[in-house]
Amino acid sequence: MIVERSTHPQFISNTYLVADGRGGPAFFVDAGGPVGPLIDAAERLGLEPTHVLLTHHHWDHVSEVGKLLERWPALEVLMSVRERELLEAAGEPPFASYAFEAGETRSFGELTVRALRTPGHTGGMLSLLVSDAAGGPGAVFTGDTLFKDSVGGVKAPGHTSYSDLRDAIMGTLMELPPETVIHPGHADDTTVAREWEQNAFIRVWRGLDAEGEEPCTALGEPATLILLGADYDGGTKAWIRWPDGSDDIVPGSKVERGR
Repeated sequence: MIVERSTHPQFISNTYLVADGRGGPAFFVDAGGPVGPLIDAAERLGLEPTHVLLTHHHWDHVSEVGKLLERWPALEVLMSVRERELLEAAGEPPFASYAFEAGETRSFGELTVRALRTPGHTGGMLSLLVSDAAGGPGAVFTGDTLFKDSVGGVKAPGHTSYSDLRDAIMGTLMELPPETVIHPGHADDTTVAREWEQNAFIRVWRGLDAEGEEPCTALGEPATLILLGADYDGGTKAWIRWPDGSDDIVPGSKVERGR
């Protein structure tokens, strides 16, 4: 499996070009840019991109769809109906020409892509599980649900809930084979096995490490800091609990320790 990646220098958002080998069909995952290096890679490898698969609607993952369509006007752009609705509600162009929903599959040569429902960061978020008929290790493109050492927040536009995010990670992504390579929407690749053992959020969810009990102020309101973990951008991500017992995951920069 060929996976070429381009990362935005400011947003650290990833765009991927994926194919089963040189000279065959290919697809893009997200299009937050810069896509120029991936256009060059497709031409260098003799690939024929046919689709853009979008994990979710946020601008840092869709902003350069238009540039891909300029190069390949026949590209089919796929995303979930819910994410298309969120994109339109945000006043952005409705990039997606076709719906792609959880459980559906697409084939690209020896590769099969299956959409997995992984809401939380956004309501229609998809992770994309890629299997190789040649027998290589699988890969999953997780959008903003799961990162190396971190997890997605649940206060972004179009979000659902902490419970959705936790269930998406523990009940879907962590159920994949340990050797599955994780290609996140931001920053570096990892594997299911690594995150199972080393991701601080997953370790607490597994009961390996204890929840914190430190009082804090989150988003200007009193809360309890359950975990302050790493984030993909070098900052921190905070799991907090509100006085009513509900939980959220928010940027660490929005939390003040102590009250």
